[in-house]
Amino acid sequence: MNILQVRELTARIRAALDSPELQNVAVVGEISNFKHHSSGHMYFSLKDETSRIRAVMFRSRNHRLTFIPQDGDMVVAVGSVGVYEASGDYQLYVDWLFPQGIGALSIAFEQLKSKLEKEGLFDSNRKKPLPFLPRTVAVVTSPTGAAVRDIITVARRRHPGVNILVVPALVQGADAPASLVRGLELAAAQPDVDVIIIGRGGGSFEDLAVFNDEALARAIFHCPKPVISAVGHEIDVTIADFVADLRAPTPSAAAELAVPSYLELVEHLQYLKGSLQRQIMDRVKHGRRYLEQLTSGAALLRPTDRLRPLRMRVDELWTRLVSSAKQRVEDGRRGRDVLVAKLDALSPLTTLARGYAICQDRSGNVVTSYEQVSLGAEVSVRLRRGVLTCSVLKGEDEWES
Repeated sequence: MNILQVRELTARIRAALDSPELQNVAVVGEISNFKHHSSGHMYFSLKDETSRIRAVMFRSRNHRLTFIPQDGDMVVAVGSVGVYEASGDYQLYVDWLFPQGIGALSIAFEQLKSKLEKEGLFDSNRKKPLPFLPRTVAVVTSPTGAAVRDIITVARRRHPGVNILVVPALVQGADAPASLVRGLELAAAQPDVDVIIIGRGGGSFEDLAVFNDEALARAIFHCPKPVISAVGHEIDVTIADFVADLRAPTPSAAAELAVPSYLELVEHLQYLKGSLQRQIMDRVKHGRRYLEQLTSGAALLRPTDRLRPLRMRVDELWTRLVSSAKQRVEDGRRGRDVLVAKLDALSPLTTLARGYAICQDRSGNVVTSYEQVSLGAEVSVRLRRGVLTCSVLKGEDEWES
């Protein structure tokens, strides 16, 4: 038997409760022991005739509630089952809370919305920008509905040069989601289509439910071209609105967002043209003033006036350069004479000229003492002029004579 610690057993229970079957579930029950904590979180229990489960709805979720829960209310809670490890209790973490009777479509809507939001399909940084001036706008909708007529009318009024491609699709009934997905894919495959409008006119919540389909939401998200959702009226919100790159409150508004106004473009171009002309004229005026300043200046009227002081300065510098060069040459000559005199004074030839001689033995060594040579040895005596070869007859200390 494998003995577990409490935390290990609790971790296994938590892992079991993390199964997909217990995530994003809807539970109907009666609220009891309701407490709205000062932190903003809501703690309560859901019960029926035989069972009870603890529940918590955090502040980040309950601030969207449209009613104030209280004990005795019959509600539908949508959330995930988990375990609170500190106490070992399992409980329902509520994401959405509705009064009983809100309807299965609304609950399914909130469940799908929560699922896709967690997957990142609503992230604003993943949405594609609309083109400034599209060549062709594709409209995926019913070809017989009022929505397509409104879109064409507004688009033609705003810019007659933009092409409108109507891609027929069902917008109501069980086959509508698949039809809308096919229409979206067909529109995206057209090379000249730059933006796609998908939607329909107003209707009941059930009529608009086809735009809450998960497959359609994923097709909009993965569409390679920008998609504008235009479903119903301004108060109507669908999953397609959250996934699309841009939500329009009505089909007519979608056409205004997709197609720029021709008159506004012309006015803007006229404004840019006028602004550019003013800038050019300002530059020309500035250039003319600068030219007038140059032409009226002394540099152009009397150019020699600027050259005279420069010439005088050149002459002055040349005179100083010549004088400095002569002084450098004279100083060099005097230094040379001094060095020659010093070298002449130290020269052995000068010493020989005064009557001195240099005595060397046969090896060429200078003889400075009579003890270095023996009697009869030959020595060379270098005079100022010539050399004598002599034989030593006698050697003695000069002080002994």
